[in-house]
Amino acid sequence: MNLTGKILIAMPGMGDPRFEHSVIFVCSHGEDGAMGLIVNKPTPNVLLSDLLDQLEIKPSEPASNLPVHFGGPVERARGFVLHSAEYVSNLQTLKVSSGFSMTATLDILEDIALGTGPERSLMMLGYAGWGEGQLEAEIGRNGWLTTDASDELVYTLKDSEKWGAALNALGIDPLHLSASAGRA
Repeated sequence: MNLTGKILIAMPGMGDPRFEHSVIFVCSHGEDGAMGLIVNKPTPNVLLSDLLDQLEIKPSEPASNLPVHFGGPVERARGFVLHSAEYVSNLQTLKVSSGFSMTATLDILEDIALGTGPERSLMMLGYAGWGEGQLEAEIGRNGWLTTDASDELVYTLKDSEKWGAALNALGIDPLHLSASAGRA
């Protein structure tokens, strides 16, 4: 199972409040583990303009009011940008799938500030990480569901709508979910 480029949907009762109602875009998944970014949890009171000011980058007006998301509990001071695939950093960009890429170098923020960055993007602080076999075990314990990623789900919908929309994409009504899991 390779979940690179897929969406993880947190199930009720997964047991970790940091991931409650999370929708995670999986940037990398292999034998050594997995790395993903939470796409539906904006960081309270932190805007891209705040980060650009700290880095002494002069923002353009459109970039100034973009939210910064809580990407996950690992390395929360490190920035990541999940973005559309037409943008490629001069330094390093990870092409995740045909429509999504991820860049963690300063030049993408400079390009966003100049208005020459990616067409669509989400700025994150931190990431979600799993060691070897950990994500597969959590999926086996009904902690996560998986679905395909789409531009609408990742970039277009309001953050508060993404969890329900991801479940709806699987034909699941969030109101019918239970926090207890069973096996047939």
